[in-house]
Formats: sequence, structure tokens, C-alpha cells
Amino acid sequence: MPQRKIIHVDCDCFYAAVEMRDDPTLRDVPLAVGGEGGRGVVTTCNYKARAFGVRSAMPGGEARRLCPGLVTVPPDMPRYRAASQKVMSILRELTDLVEPLSLDEAFLDVSDVTDHKGSATLMARYLRERVEKEVGITISAGVAPNKFLAKIASDWQKPNGLFVVKPDEVEDFVRELNVEKLFGVGQVTAAKLHALGVKTCGDLQALGVDVLIERFGKQGYRLHEMAHGRDERSVVVSRIAKSVSVERTFSQDLPDLAACETVLASLAADLNLRLARKAKDKPIHKLFIKIRYSDFSTHTLERVRDNIKEPELDDYLPLLNELVTNRERPVRLLGLGVRFRNDDAPVTQLRLFD
Repeated sequence: MPQRKIIHVDCDCFYAAVEMRDDPTLRDVPLAVGGEGGRGVVTTCNYKARAFGVRSAMPGGEARRLCPGLVTVPPDMPRYRAASQKVMSILRELTDLVEPLSLDEAFLDVSDVTDHKGSATLMARYLRERVEKEVGITISAGVAPNKFLAKIASDWQKPNGLFVVKPDEVEDFVRELNVEKLFGVGQVTAAKLHALGVKTCGDLQALGVDVLIERFGKQGYRLHEMAHGRDERSVVVSRIAKSVSVERTFSQDLPDLAACETVLASLAADLNLRLARKAKDKPIHKLFIKIRYSDFSTHTLERVRDNIKEPELDDYLPLLNELVTNRERPVRLLGLGVRFRNDDAPVTQLRLFD
């Protein structure tokens, strides 16, 4: 079985990060989202507040006692959802195999992705750079052979970190891992394990699966598997793919439109490979093209093009020529893709008046 490559991304202090992005005066103060009034509870806080011991789900009164200079702002969910959608959109440009866990974190299975030399580490670095530049917040990422290890890795060098657990490093990595890091091990289970002399996954391995099952039932077997760094769970995609795209960021800017045209053919070939692998029978409704210039300004254009099975260079050239108004402007990134027609959508007649 081919080795899986899993990335877990987690936005750093997400709600607080959006607030600091939109109001720079909040960047240098201890900040909590929520926690106003007598009964408010902190939703999240920045790292300056965490240094005082402020934590999520803490009553606002207790947070202000720990941090007298704490600044609080009310949650603004529409803004957070908008930022989350931008982050998830960037993730889905890399692969359709994205499993969001919440607004601010997700798993990606990049085992079959050939972009970035097929390196999950380079992919994670690329995603972090794009989110910071395009969304204005930072994300931490973990790369590993499975979901369990990737999630632990993403927390290893927070904030704004990247940590990689290679397949040949799993055994050494988990041996020294504290049991509190394991999924499902809270204070009660940790206390029971400590009573058995178990503090690390190495201790769990030595205890043996039979003893763990006897003491903890089904959870005992899960503890045994995690202690060995094993996790066979797949990345679960609940979202139906509405588009497929490919893009390429160039180490040296393309100097002009003519250079873009030469690259477009290979991008179209890459797109058709991805379509054959992920969306062979989906009916194409639109073609779109994306350009990011050397000043990082980004522009897209899409046009309806039904009845195309395998889009080719000639299908995208008119879009490129329409989108590019300055033929001599250097291009940093070029991408193209398709959007699918949803034949399963219900047909409804709109009313003229409410």
C-alpha cells in the first residue's frame, strides 16, 4: 500500500487573528474574543493573553483577574466565516481531499498530489505562505503519514510553525510522546495511566495491548494503536467537488503574455490528468483562469463553456488574452480550472413577487 501523506492545518488563535488583522491596534495588546460583562466566556485569545494564563472557555472575570490589561472584543462570526472560506478555498486548490474539522482547522490527503515535487512538506509551506499573504493570518501545519500524527505535529511548533514526522521517524517520535497528547486522553484517563506508571507512549507500548483492553475496554485498543503511531482513518470529504484547478507559482516571474502562453499548454495537460483522476464523468460548465502578478495582485476570469470533455490550450487562450490587458506585465502565478454543472440541483421557478 502506498505511503499516505497527510497535512493538518490549524489557524493560529483564529478569531483573535482576524480581529488583529482588521484592527492593527490590537496586535500589541493581550486580546480576548468574548468574555465581556459579568458572565461572558472567552472564545479565544491571542498569545500575549495566553502568556498570562488566559485560555478559551475561561470566564471573562477570571481572565481579567489574571490579565488586568486584557482587551476584549465581541465575536463577529460573519467575518470569521468569511476568513475561513478563503482559507478552505486555498486548501481545496491543492487537493479535493479536504476534511474541515471546524472553521479554523482541516486535514488534507495529498498522497496523490504531484505539485511541489510531490513533497507534502513543500505543499504545507506553500499553503502557509498563501494563507498569510491572501487572508492575512498565520496557520500552523503538521505533516505525517496519518491523521493522528499530523494533528499532533501541527501543534508542535505553534504559532506559525511547520513540523514534519517522516515515516522512518514515527517510532522514535511516539516513544517519547506524553500520553496527554493522545486523542481522548483527558485528566481522568491520564490519572489512571499515571497510576499504572504510564507517562509516555513508550510506557504504553511496554504495558501491552491485553492489559490496556482489560483496564480501558475499546479505548485501550485505541491507546495501543496510537502508542505505536498507527491510525488508518481516511480523510473524509463531505463536500461535493464543484471545481478542479491547477496552478503554478514561478521561481522567476514570467516576463510577458507570450511566456504565459507557452506555460499554458503544460497547465492544461496537468488539469486533464487531475480531471481524469478525480472527476472523470462530471459535466463541465465553465472554464476559468487565474493570474497573480509580481506585485501580488490577483485577477480571475471565467466563461461558460458547456460540452467540453477535455479542455485544451486553445480553449484557454481567449480567456488569457481577455484577462491580460498589459502584455508586458510580469506574472508570478498562473492557474486554470473548470467548474462543473450540477445536474442534481432541483429546478425551481422563482416568484416575481415575495
